Amino acid sequence: MSAAPAPGGAGLAVEAEGLLVRFGDFTAVDRISFSVARGEIFGFLGANGAGKTTTIRVLCGLLPPTEGSVRVGGAGYADGERAIKDKVGYMSQKFTLYNDLTVAENLDFIASLRKLPPAAYARRREELLELISFRKGLDEKVGSLSGGTKQQVSLAAALLHDPEVVFLDEPTAGVTPAGRDRFWRLIRRVAERGKTVFVTTHYMDEAEQCGRIALMREGRLVALDSPSGLKASVFPEKVFEFDPIGSLSFAELAAYESHAAFSFFEPYGLRFHAAAKSPEAWAAARPELERLFRVREIAPSLEDVFIRVVEARA
Repeated sequence: MSAAPAPGGAGLAVEAEGLLVRFGDFTAVDRISFSVARGEIFGFLGANGAGKTTTIRVLCGLLPPTEGSVRVGGAGYADGERAIKDKVGYMSQKFTLYNDLTVAENLDFIASLRKLPPAAYARRREELLELISFRKGLDEKVGSLSGGTKQQVSLAAALLHDPEVVFLDEPTAGVTPAGRDRFWRLIRRVAERGKTVFVTTHYMDEAEQCGRIALMREGRLVALDSPSGLKASVFPEKVFEFDPIGSLSFAELAAYESHAAFSFFEPYGLRFHAAAKSPEAWAAARPELERLFRVREIAPSLEDVFIRVVEARA
């Protein structure tokens, strides 16, 4: 599957060429190549064990590749690991702040690790607290903050040294829907200020907000495009939603996964999404199916794309 190129005009913030990472006989990342533009919100999706975390470790300057090359903010491993690390900020899916310290103490500690000059740190802290609309006191213990507010402060901490690229590893895991929405508004503001945001998430509604999405499977990059581009290329067939009219047994429903009319048939909540193999196969099967299901044609979702490409169900 061909990959959509990074948007032009702003330059490239991340470049990976033939990236290969092996641990002994195990290949964690298998010769992947992609680029990310400055100011882009780039989604990086895949099942657990797909190679996402290993790729991010390389891009953060934490793990030299076995083969291939990467450049982040113009810096590569030939420039020294520190050169890459200075270009990136990282926010873990787990809270990266100390709960028993205040907000100010956490930020002071990170500033000292980054060796930020006091005056520059004071200005930067004020800018970032304004960016995240932090209205609580700096003497507030982090442990007393809500999950959404903790993540916003964690993002400010990751941006404290003014990196060119910020890596967000499932940043809204365990956060309420309202908190997730507020955090993504913040991500968009960060990108509008020229930062490149490289984000992993298991929430497909969040992935929809990325400019482009890379899909990883078993160490390989299996698709890369905009959300709309992925849907169009992965599902060239018509897609339908099936809502059972009556009670159907599990065996009856499971039989449709191998039905001659479908190239794809998967549960979607209490309903099912299916792709027809051909207009002829669909026309032949439709009378029978409409006795058992309420049927309507729909646009495929990113969750459908993920299941078909990442979980390789086709």
